Amino acid sequence: MILGKILKEGIKTVIIGKPNAGKSSLLNAILKEERAIVSKIEGTTRDTIEEMVNLQGIPLKLIDTAGIRNSEDEIEKIGVEKAIQLTKEADLVISIFDNTKDLTNQDLQILDMIQDKKAIILLNKIDEKDNHLDEKEEIKKLNKPVIKVSAKTKEGLEALYEQILDMFALKQIEINDGNLITNMRHKEHIGKAITCVNEAKLCIQNQMPIDIISVPIKQTLEELSSITGENVSEDIINEIFSKFCLGK
Repeated sequence: MILGKILKEGIKTVIIGKPNAGKSSLLNAILKEERAIVSKIEGTTRDTIEEMVNLQGIPLKLIDTAGIRNSEDEIEKIGVEKAIQLTKEADLVISIFDNTKDLTNQDLQILDMIQDKKAIILLNKIDEKDNHLDEKEEIKKLNKPVIKVSAKTKEGLEALYEQILDMFALKQIEINDGNLITNMRHKEHIGKAITCVNEAKLCIQNQMPIDIISVPIKQTLEELSSITGENVSEDIINEIFSKFCLGK
């Protein structure tokens, strides 16, 4: 993903898994609120639930989906189809598995869905039992990051966050050290403005006449005004030069 798209729209992160694997519990744990209904009854989530969450200054667009399984319920079937489609479109897939049980055909279907995706495998419910699914060949051969978690106790969530930051190289972004531009048009105008400022500095160093120096300065203001929407007038130019002594 382009950095600007990440900051503007968020990382489209789809949570998938079979029913009762812990998708909704994971969403609630990340959001730190009871956003999704959690129940032992399979098929509780039939539609998507979307929420934005801030991960160390980086927005994640979290999408909880219907559990992947074969169902005769028409509404649930639509939810499952939607989950499959969203997985194809996702920037990141968090696939969650019940680590207290063996892999099922539905689990294998999910593993097949993520083999060509940027994905993280979560082995959930380690507070109950560790069935060592990470040692299964079906999981190992995908060569995806595997993290053991408990959506109930929140154990392992920090490791998940760290993995996401690593996968998108987001640790290299220092949000608080400056302003980040997420609009390509704005970036172009700012680039041109910087060039004009450097030209103005060179003119001043060479003790050029004021009318020559004013040209790149006016161009600088025009580039910035294309972003702010403010008009550049001669009064502004005159005000700038009235406050500086440019030498003799």
